[in-house]
Amino acid sequence: MEQRQNLTLTECYDISDSIMNEISQVLLGKTDKIRSLLTALFAGGHILIEDVPGVGKTTLASALAKATGLKCNRAQFTPDVTPSDITGFNMYNRKSDSFEYREGLAMCNILLADEINRTSPKTQSSLLEAMEEKCVTVDGVMYPLPSIFMVIATQNPSGFVGTYPLPEAQLDRFLMKISLGYPDKLSEIALIKDRRTENPLANVKCVASGEDIEEIKRYCSEVYINDAVYSYIVNLTAMTRSHRNLELGASPRASLALMKASQASAFMKKRTYVLPEDVREIFYDVVCHRLIFKQDMRFGDKNARDTINEILGGTEMPLVGVH
Repeated sequence: MEQRQNLTLTECYDISDSIMNEISQVLLGKTDKIRSLLTALFAGGHILIEDVPGVGKTTLASALAKATGLKCNRAQFTPDVTPSDITGFNMYNRKSDSFEYREGLAMCNILLADEINRTSPKTQSSLLEAMEEKCVTVDGVMYPLPSIFMVIATQNPSGFVGTYPLPEAQLDRFLMKISLGYPDKLSEIALIKDRRTENPLANVKCVASGEDIEEIKRYCSEVYINDAVYSYIVNLTAMTRSHRNLELGASPRASLALMKASQASAFMKKRTYVLPEDVREIFYDVVCHRLIFKQDMRFGDKNARDTINEILGGTEMPLVGVH
C-alpha cells in the first residue's frame, strides 16, 4: 500500500488508536465492541446494536461522533415518526414563490436510529435508500448524503409490545450486528465512580476529522486479500446455505460485507493484509443477523452461536503466509 500525500499509513494507525482511547473513557471494559464499531465505520457500513436499555448504546454513538468530529443526528423512533422526518421534505417559500428542500435527520455523518423497531415499517423503509444508496429522494428529486454516512441503529430484544421487527431486506443492509452486554463488576464500579460528579462524555476530545476518516477508509480498501482468503469467505457463506438449522443462508452481500469488514479489522491490527483469522473473528457479527433459522431453532442465542461454530469448524481454514 502506498503512502498518500495527506496522511501516512502510520499516522492513520495513530488516529485510529486515538479514537479507540477516547471512546474507551466512556465505555469501560468494552474494547472489543468499540473495535467492532470502528470496523463498521472504516469499512463504510452500518451497525445494529441489540441490547437491553442502559448498557451504553447511545453513549457509544455519541462518543464516536465527538471523537471523530463528525456530525451526528439522533432519531428517537416512535410510532408517530414519519418518513419525511428521516428524508426531509419540501416547504413552500412565499417570498420566492417556490418549494424549498428542508433537510431530514439523515443529512449527517452518523445517524443514531434509537429503538428502530418501535417505528412503523413505512418509516423503517425510508432508511433503506439512505443506507444503501447514500441518498434520499423527496418528490422525485435525489439529494446525496455526505460521503461519510453511517447508521447506528439500536433495538431492545426483550420488549415486543408495540414493536415492528425489521424485515430481512433491511437487516441485510447492516454490515454488523453486536450486543454490548452488561459490564463486569470492576468496570461497573469504575463507571458509577466516574459519573459521580460529571459525565465522562464531556471529556471526550475530537482527535480526528472527516478528512482523516476518509483517508483511513481508503487505506482499508487497499488492504491486501490473498485468493485463498477470498475463497475462504465464499466457502463460509456457502456453508450457511446448506446447513440443516437454517431456512435461508447468507447472500453474496454477506460475502462482500465479510471482505470489507475483514480489511478494516486487519487495518486496526496494523496489518496491510488479511488473514483467515480476521474473517473468522468477525464472522458471527457480520453474518448471524442475515440468517433465517428454522422454526425450532429461532429462540436462544446459544442455538445461533452453536450453528455458527459448526459452520466455522466445518470449513477448512487456509494457510496463508505473511504478505
